[in-house]
Amino acid sequence: MLTIQYKKIDKLIPYARNSRTHSDAQVAQIAASIKEFGWTNPVLMDGDNGIIAGHGRVLAARVLGHTDIPTIELSHLSDIQKKAYIIADNKLALNAGWDEEVLGLEIAELKEFGFDLSIMGFNAKDIKNLLNENDSSEILDIKDESKNLLMIECVSERELETLFEEMKERGLECKILS
Repeated sequence: MLTIQYKKIDKLIPYARNSRTHSDAQVAQIAASIKEFGWTNPVLMDGDNGIIAGHGRVLAARVLGHTDIPTIELSHLSDIQKKAYIIADNKLALNAGWDEEVLGLEIAELKEFGFDLSIMGFNAKDIKNLLNENDSSEILDIKDESKNLLMIECVSERELETLFEEMKERGLECKILS
């Protein structure tokens, strides 16, 4: 039986030849998801603290300042199986599709309830198309893929608040994720 074990994030070893990439924007999306929903998908490990799946979640956990994260050991896999699973885990998810009619209904309902649609990974254009809306300005807090993001780590809450206020005064769009 597989069991969840919490491990120190600084003890985890990323797979050196991981072919999956994570932009800063995508890591921010994963961090927002973890913050909203909690840890719903543990990081998969190889039995020697090596990450098999969950590199993006580990990066997001670092952004959030987590020191212990949930993991599941897959020490039964051979070295060849680990290599194959690292690729398969990502590719198989990409092979899935969407029932856009059902997805649109679900997103419309979430919007009605005032849920922050920006944390689900869709951009404003995608949401607009799914909702059959002509004006994306009504869709609040959806990040346009063309925006540039900056992440700043602050040593204290006071420093964070001061910097946040300074940036807002300069007319920049800001959001605190901590």
